[in-house]
Amino acid sequence: MAVTAKPETPLDWINYLEGKLAEQSGRAQKYYTYYDSRERVLAYAQEKFREEFGGLFHEWRDNFCSLIVDSTSERMSVRGFRMGDAPDADRDAQEIWQRNFLDADSNAAHIAAMVAGVSYLIVWADENHEPIISPETAEEVIVQYKPGSRRELLAGMKKYRDDWGTEYCTLWTPTHVFTTTKGNEPHAKWEMPEYTENPLGVVPIVPMLNRARLRRREPYSDLHPIIPLQNAITKIAADAIVASEFAAYPQRVLAGIEIPEDADGNPIAPVNAAVDRMFLLEDTDARWGQFEAADLSNYVNLINMLVQHISTISRVPPHYFLINGGQAPSGESIQSAEAGLVAKARERMLHFGEAWESAIRLAFAVKGDPRADAWDAETIWDDPEYRSEGVRVDALVKLRQGLGVPAQQLWEDYGYTPSQIQRFEQMIKEEREDMLEQQRALAAVTGAIGGSAPAGNGTKATDKQAPGNSGNVARQNNEIK
Repeated sequence: MAVTAKPETPLDWINYLEGKLAEQSGRAQKYYTYYDSRERVLAYAQEKFREEFGGLFHEWRDNFCSLIVDSTSERMSVRGFRMGDAPDADRDAQEIWQRNFLDADSNAAHIAAMVAGVSYLIVWADENHEPIISPETAEEVIVQYKPGSRRELLAGMKKYRDDWGTEYCTLWTPTHVFTTTKGNEPHAKWEMPEYTENPLGVVPIVPMLNRARLRRREPYSDLHPIIPLQNAITKIAADAIVASEFAAYPQRVLAGIEIPEDADGNPIAPVNAAVDRMFLLEDTDARWGQFEAADLSNYVNLINMLVQHISTISRVPPHYFLINGGQAPSGESIQSAEAGLVAKARERMLHFGEAWESAIRLAFAVKGDPRADAWDAETIWDDPEYRSEGVRVDALVKLRQGLGVPAQQLWEDYGYTPSQIQRFEQMIKEEREDMLEQQRALAAVTGAIGGSAPAGNGTKATDKQAPGNSGNVARQNNEIK
């Protein structure tokens, strides 16, 4: 998009960012089409396909694009945040997370970033001045970076349309927030924006980039290298369906006879095959023949080759695609087979974690909390590697016994959430208090029993009981127990 001058007024910025958003949204919609399996499957099929089947297979798909994204996103789960030097997860950050329904919406943000190349987190305050973190798609939000910077933003905008056609736009700058609307009439224009001051002093939008690079380019979608292979698979599968209609069964040939016709001159089949019928022909020159059925395995082999290419490029293990019968490896072999996918998930966690940490810091800025400057904040992720329960527990036990790793860290490594860990600590504290209380009560009862033993002949009672009294004390202790 050619720009002759830097935008100056709010309307200039809105019009400029609206053009950038249209380009970004167009790219995102292309990738969403493949992720949702709504691509035009017949675009690569033969004309014969449409002639013979028409709309019969219009909804048919053989699409692997959603698997490429979902196999990674399902391994990424945020468990909490550490803010500062505290070893435990920050409870206030967890409360902000839960209040904004981010257990579920965080997964949607990850999927949107991997599909479109970028998603966005808008941080603002509600009417009660509590922080809001709203994940947004690349179809509705756009940002403008400061020249020469990959992180600082000059402006950001969200634009959306309601069910009645009215468009709404919010423009953020470091100093102000502008809002305006546009009607659904033809050639409608944005109204003069209303504005308020921006109390945060920064554009409150955090881009969640799929794979941040040193030089800013178009956002990178995980489906970008997959779509050409997916198109080829779609075309070959369509060819296989056409072949199955015309050549997937033996073609019989009967030559050297005259084709009979009905009264209207239409040809009549010379023979009618059935299980209880025989072919009887009077013409001695008649000859029988047969063309063998087409071998459809050639199509299968070609599709399998392309699927293997997708597996290599995407680092999704072959058994996810049901190659070689779909038999999943076991034991250590499954760790080796899924090593590439796990590494891919960890890389995405690295980039997405930075975005979540920035969003949490902005949320604390909304509250006026000093943790807004917690640059040592850390996102706590669940382990992206799948292991059997026995193997995982055995490894954690060895870490505890061999290296003395604290129990709280082992709970976190096992996958318990910060809330669960806090409950564990409280329950352990209560169990210890109950045990100490029982020990105190038992000690008090035991001491009382020892002090009540009669002292014979005026001698002082001691903890050591006389032989004659030992049996009585033992019986009393048994009764107490």
